[in-house]
Amino acid sequence: MKTKDLISWNTLIGGLAMHGRGVDALNLFIRMKNAGQKPDGITFLGILCACTHMGLVEDGLAYFQSMVHDNSIVPQIEHYGCMVDLLPRAGRLEQAMDFVSKMPMEPDVVIGAGLLGACRTHKNVELAEVALQRLIELEPKNPANYGKMWPG
Repeated sequence: MKTKDLISWNTLIGGLAMHGRGVDALNLFIRMKNAGQKPDGITFLGILCACTHMGLVEDGLAYFQSMVHDNSIVPQIEHYGCMVDLLPRAGRLEQAMDFVSKMPMEPDVVIGAGLLGACRTHKNVELAEVALQRLIELEPKNPANYGKMWPG
């Protein structure tokens, strides 16, 4: 490719991240910055996805902070969703719950269901009750939410 614009960088980074090639995605991100291309929110979704799939919790937290402080990007619900996916995978449920409580917007059903599923995976009944209550507030008429509490 002769010229790479932000769309092409983001497409490559996101594709690599989603297909298990997180190291390549992170390396490409470094190349992108070295080429003088400024990342955007889509770029950081790919980077956070790569960190999630590789279990790079501290890196994911650092990239999230860099997105906000170094790049002046306002995190969207999707960025928070990536972080809420990343933290519980490493067993950091309480940190994920704290992260959600500090979000500047209301968590959506995807985040609520992700937290509840992580609580189930890690057998944390106390946090699962909190997550379930929040999910019921978001989706009071969805009986599937209750099924997420039972062992599979």
